[in-house]
Amino acid sequence: MERALIRRDPTDGGELLTPDICVIGAGSGGLSVAAAAAAFGVPVVLIEKDRMGGDCLNTGCVPSKSLIAAAKHARAIIQARAFGISARVSGVDFAAVHRHIHDVIAGIAPNDSRERFTGLGVRVIAGAARFRDAETVTVGDEFEIKARRFVIATGSSPSLPTVPGIKETPYLTNETVFDLTILPSHLIIMGAGPLGLELAQAFRRLGAEVTVLDVAQALAREDEECAAIVLDALAEEGVDLRANVAVARVEARDGGVKVAVRAEGGEESIMGSHLLLATGRRPNTDGLGLERAGIRYDGGGILVDKRLKTANRRVYAIGDVAGGAQFTHLAGYHAGLVIRNALFRLPVKMNEDIIPRVTFTDPELAHVGLREADARARRMRFKVLRWPYHENDRARAERQTRGHIKVITSRRGRILGATIVGANAGELIATWALAVSERLHVRTLAGMVIPYPTLAEVGKRAAMTYFLPGARSPVAQRLITFLRWFG
Repeated sequence: MERALIRRDPTDGGELLTPDICVIGAGSGGLSVAAAAAAFGVPVVLIEKDRMGGDCLNTGCVPSKSLIAAAKHARAIIQARAFGISARVSGVDFAAVHRHIHDVIAGIAPNDSRERFTGLGVRVIAGAARFRDAETVTVGDEFEIKARRFVIATGSSPSLPTVPGIKETPYLTNETVFDLTILPSHLIIMGAGPLGLELAQAFRRLGAEVTVLDVAQALAREDEECAAIVLDALAEEGVDLRANVAVARVEARDGGVKVAVRAEGGEESIMGSHLLLATGRRPNTDGLGLERAGIRYDGGGILVDKRLKTANRRVYAIGDVAGGAQFTHLAGYHAGLVIRNALFRLPVKMNEDIIPRVTFTDPELAHVGLREADARARRMRFKVLRWPYHENDRARAERQTRGHIKVITSRRGRILGATIVGANAGELIATWALAVSERLHVRTLAGMVIPYPTLAEVGKRAAMTYFLPGARSPVAQRLITFLRWFG
């Protein structure tokens, strides 16, 4: 890293660093850029004002999936009787669940640590980055960084709804809910998106009463038919989901919270022990001095082009702070594009149509590419292919027959999108993400040899249905009849 460091005149104080790339933010996207650049021997400075690993490791994907895993074990005990096994849940030690969550975080943390990245050759600086001008970032009075390229990867934070009383009422967000060591008796969740529903089901399975409130339809951006299967499953487990209701006000009451909601039937008050806000996120742009660097942004994040460049051509923005979908794997995709463009001058173009997404409820809901509604809105000629889980032998064996796959193809058979609702949908969608990304024809999926018995056969069987109309056509039948004459 000697090439990236020049000691300034002691009278000026601090250090002047001149790396090829300066990354602001050590979340998933920023770490990916820093690690890749360092692997190519490029001088890199990485600045992080909080914890290494960002939201995904500390307060997002990792702790939420750890909680979901604990809840799944509790649910498995309840379902054991269907397999001839007598078992019951004698109680949930929520303090132990808390330890499990943080043990998982601690086990992954070394991969994202300052020590590891320093070992990779990255100069890691703890502090808040701020643009002084279009070519310079400072970290307090200690560092001045003049890089050839900057990458802003500062992520996002929970956004607070504009509800009377919210600032005076104790509430949880994804940044604090995983610090609980006592199970809420009644958790009220504002927001019926993926995070809200994932945590609703997990806390319900662990024994909490759960009410979910949303001003719109739950899972509104998902395929309506497939989302309904998830919502029915949550209702069966006892999650009280109230869509199309407005929260009029909230207040602290008797050691808990009181939430007043308005719907068509009038106003109603709901008492709970805890309030969890899952109403969306806002990009972390405050304090960066973006105006000084000539970087344009709005409430949705930093404005970027298809190459993820900002209005300042020396600066990229990736991940949540760049607006759009907020997924860890999308930030990783962005990082790859930046490395190709910044280091090798390769032409790149962001394509969010190839990015899959998963709601980790049970059943899981996974999607990539176009939905049926998207194809209709674009007035495309398309086909819908389906296959149900209950026609799959592995699903039968494991009593996980709820759900189906739904594939959208062009009239000529090119795969445009897929939605899977059912067990392990998040794993199964990977094949279809490849198909959408590589613009594969459905015959490729239909021709795959899938091990038996696996859930992956659901996808192959759906693909095969594309050819059924042709197999039954008069032309095909006449051909078969003709060929019979040759023995």
